[in-house]
This record gives sequence, structure tokens and C-alpha cells, in this order.
Amino acid sequence: MTPNSSLEQILSRWQNEPGITANIVETREIPAREAVFGEMPEDLHPGLRHVLQSSGIARIYSHQAAAFEAASAGLNVVMSTGTASGKSLGYQLPVLNTLLNDPSARALFLFPTKALGNDQVRSITELLRSLNPISGTAPIHAAAYDGDTPASQRSSIRAQARILLTNPDMLHIGILPHHTNWAEFFRNLRYVVIDEIHIYRGVFGAHLANLIRRLKRICQFYGAFPIFIMTSATISNPREHAEHLVESPVTLIDQDGSPAGRRFFLIYNPPVIHPDLGLRRSAAAESVRLAQDLWAAKMQTLIFVRSRRAVEILLRDLRDKTNSNDVQGYRSGYLPQE
Repeated sequence: MTPNSSLEQILSRWQNEPGITANIVETREIPAREAVFGEMPEDLHPGLRHVLQSSGIARIYSHQAAAFEAASAGLNVVMSTGTASGKSLGYQLPVLNTLLNDPSARALFLFPTKALGNDQVRSITELLRSLNPISGTAPIHAAAYDGDTPASQRSSIRAQARILLTNPDMLHIGILPHHTNWAEFFRNLRYVVIDEIHIYRGVFGAHLANLIRRLKRICQFYGAFPIFIMTSATISNPREHAEHLVESPVTLIDQDGSPAGRRFFLIYNPPVIHPDLGLRRSAAAESVRLAQDLWAAKMQTLIFVRSRRAVEILLRDLRDKTNSNDVQGYRSGYLPQE
């Protein structure tokens, strides 16, 4: 039985089971989408083109090509495309192309969490491992700079890293107040990449907006006017949100060129258990109920919750129901041995 047929059987059963279908308030089917490719940029550095082709990337998606073109023209950019659509490559290409053509250029990558930053360090380090030996230019070094960076490594990172990956808190506490130690970096800062901007809302968003103001003032002091490249999930107002964060005009790229399989989207409202008070069964309990069906059908499933505590509660309940260690938790705060 294929995964698609298993999923369709589960959906059919849910829609025909009174205790479940009564709680499904909306169902949509999103059809599969073919990839839409853009032209490989003519001015792409030969070394970068070679590395892409060696990795099996002969063409890039239309939104990646559009981001390259806009950023290379000096425009601020926000990419608002789907999960796993290749947004990282969309900002890596213009940044690396500039750094290859200008040995003094620098780039700053901002991520909302250290975990996301570390993932990107691994990704871009692997890319640079292939690129540096054949680029014919000064090697490009990328490094994470956050609260876990050993003090013994910080001065060499300041001196050598041309791509610095950090988070807003470290930028606020550990970099901007000591900008004189970073004078060479800020003087040559060409790009600022801000990933996952949909996370920056409310107080956190206001904090980042003020942080960007400080960053821009320091860059101007050193004579630099960096281009901002931002990424976002598919929110309703990505351009407006991005322009509020950086207080400058931003070019929106939201035509996703990546392929996607057929998807089903269901909105599920837990059943009312106390009509007089309007109380509903907990979303966590209903999640466990539905996840059991997916586990029984051997469907890979992700359940997202809003807190560490909720992760542990759902993990315990699902393991109790399935009597299986196939159910695993993943959250911040796990120790390295976990």
C-alpha cells in the first residue's frame, strides 16, 4: 500500500466517522504543482556555477532567480514561499556571488534561534568546502557567533569570517555595543539576511526593528549601506511586514517556483463537551486521537505545539497509546546526550 493510498483511506474514514467528521470545519485539496525554473544568472561566478552543477543543480527555481536578480540590482528583497522551497539558496547565491567578486565584502545572517543558525552553518560550510578550492579568489569563511562561541575563538572570527551567522540577542548584546572591534566587518558589510521574519511580531518584532535601526546607523557611520534579504513563511502581508522591520522599500517575491505534491488541508475544531459553558475537549487530546490513526497506518507525522511542556505531555500520551518508541520528541532544551 502506498503512502498516498494510506492517507486517502485515513481521510475517507475520518470524513465518514461521525465523531470526527462533525469536528472538521473545513477541508481543502491543494493540487500538485510542477516546478517553474528561471534562467541561471549570466553573471554568476564560474566557481559557483560549477559547484551547483556538480551538486546536480543545473537550473534554479524562478523565485531563486528573481531573488538573485533583485538583490544583485541593489534592491531589498523578501521571499515568501513555501516550506522547503529553496529560500536558503535564494539568498546564498547573491551573497556568495558578491563575496567571490569582491574579496573585502562581508555578509551578516540573522536567525531567530541558535538551532536555525547552526543548521545554516552546516549547510553553507559544506557549500564553501566545495567552492573555496576552485573559486580562484580569497577563501570565504563562515562562522557562527553566539553565546556558545568560545571566547578563545571570537577574535579570529571577527578577523576572518566573511559570513557571520548570529541571532538578534547576540547582535544586541555582543556585537553592536562593541562595533569598534568590528569596524572592518561593518565597513564592508554588503548583505544582511534575516530569516523567518514572520516570527518577529509583537514585542519581539519591535525589539528586532529597533535593533535594525541601530545596525543601519552603525553601518552608515562606517560608510556601508547593506542590502537586506529576508525570508518568510506564506503570510498575508510579507512586504508590509518586511518594510516595517527594515524601514526601507522591499521587493516582494512570492511566486513559488518549487514543485509540490498534492496536499490536503483540514481545520479541526475539538468537540464541545460542556455546551452550557462552551467548553471543548483539549486540542492535545484530539491530536493524540488523530495521531494514533496516522501511526497505525505508518504515516510519517509531525505534530507542532507551542511549548516544551506540551511536547513532553503529547510524547508521553502517544507512547502510552501506541506502546512504541517510534514516537519521538524534539524540542529546545534537550541536553547534547539526548
